[in-house]
Amino acid sequence: MTSQAKRPKILAYYFPDYHKDARNAAWFGTGWDEWEVVRAAIPRFTGHRQPKVPALGYQDEADPAVAQSHIELASSHGVDGFIFDYYWYDDGPYLQRALDEGFLGAPNQQGLEFSLMWANHDLLDIFPRKDLRHIPPTLKCGAIDRAAFERMAGHVVEAYFSKPHYTRVHGRPRFSIYEVGAFVRGMGGIAQAADALRWFDSLARAAGHPGVHFDAVVWGFSVLPAEIPIDDPESLIEALGFSSASSYVWVHHVDSSQEDFPRAGSWRTVADEAFEVYRGYRDRLPVAFHPNVTVGWDASPRVAADAPYTREHLPYPPVWQATPEDFEYGLRLAEAFVSGSPHAYNEVTINAWNEWTEGSFLLPDDADGLARLQSLLRVFGRS
Repeated sequence: MTSQAKRPKILAYYFPDYHKDARNAAWFGTGWDEWEVVRAAIPRFTGHRQPKVPALGYQDEADPAVAQSHIELASSHGVDGFIFDYYWYDDGPYLQRALDEGFLGAPNQQGLEFSLMWANHDLLDIFPRKDLRHIPPTLKCGAIDRAAFERMAGHVVEAYFSKPHYTRVHGRPRFSIYEVGAFVRGMGGIAQAADALRWFDSLARAAGHPGVHFDAVVWGFSVLPAEIPIDDPESLIEALGFSSASSYVWVHHVDSSQEDFPRAGSWRTVADEAFEVYRGYRDRLPVAFHPNVTVGWDASPRVAADAPYTREHLPYPPVWQATPEDFEYGLRLAEAFVSGSPHAYNEVTINAWNEWTEGSFLLPDDADGLARLQSLLRVFGRS
C-alpha cells in the first residue's frame, strides 16, 4: 500500500447517462437511458462476456439514494472524488441531473469530492450505432462559441465552485477540458482561447477563489484543426495557460491497428504502452502530467446487435477483456509513476466509475463483484 506521504489523490471519471434526460427523450424516445444499450449488448466472439450485468441493478443515478450508496462505496475503497463528464453545448447543459439531483442531493455528498471535465466533443448518435456505411449523425457540436462558453463558465463558478467539497489544487478549483482542439476551434484560434481561459479565471477570482486550476486532457492534440498551425503541440498547453495535463483513457495512446480484431491481446501490454507515452509527457510538458489507469475496454455495446462487427466496418478499437488483476497491474504502474514526482500535488485518474458501454467501470458487476474496488484499496489505501 502507498504511504500516506506519497499517496496521490484518486479521482474516478463519472459518465452520467444512466438517468432520464429531456434531450435523450427527444432523440431516442421517452424513458430512454443508456442502460438500454447495456442490456442489448451481445457477444461478438467466442468467450466474449456480454452483456455486462451491474450487481447493484440498473439504477437511476439521478436518485439521491443511489448517489448516497455510490459515495459510500467509492469513499470506503479509496476513491477521493468523482470527475463528472460535464456536457454544455451552444444551448446549455446536457446529462446534468446525475450531478445536480443525484450527487448534490445525497445527504452524504461531502463524503466525496467532485469536479468537472468539460466533455466538449461532438455528440454522435452511437447509442447504438446502426448504419456503419456512413459517419454517425452529429446530435450536438462540441466547438461552442465564446458567448456559450461564458454562459457555461458563469454557471460552473456559481453552482459548483462554491461547494466546499469541489476538488481544489493549491486552493484553485480544478476544471478539465477534454478536447483542446475543439475548444480552440470554437473560440476562433489560440489567442482567443487563451483569452477565454483568462476571462474564466478572472470570473472565479471575482467570486472569491484564487483562480482556476485548468487541466488539459492531452489526447486532443492529435486532432487539432488544420487551420491552427503549431509546430510543437506540447507548447499549446503553455500558450493557453493550463496548470496541468492528464489523460482520459489508455486507448487514446496506443496503436490499436496492430491488435487482433475483434478480440485484442493482453491488457497489460496496453498498460505498458500507455505508461511509456505518459513518461514522455512527463518529460516534455511544461506542467505536471497526471496518469490515468483504465479498468478495461469494450465499446462493442455501442454497435447495434444486427450490425457487423469487423475492422473493415468499424473505426473502433478492438475488445480487451481485462481482469481485476490486470487493473491492479495498471494501478501498480501508476503508483511507481507518482512515487518519484517532484510535485507537491499528485493525482491518479481512473477510467471509470461507470463507463458500462465502454467496458471500463469500478462499480461491481455480476462476474467480478467488488474485486476492482478492492484492488484500488489494496494499492492506494484510503486518504
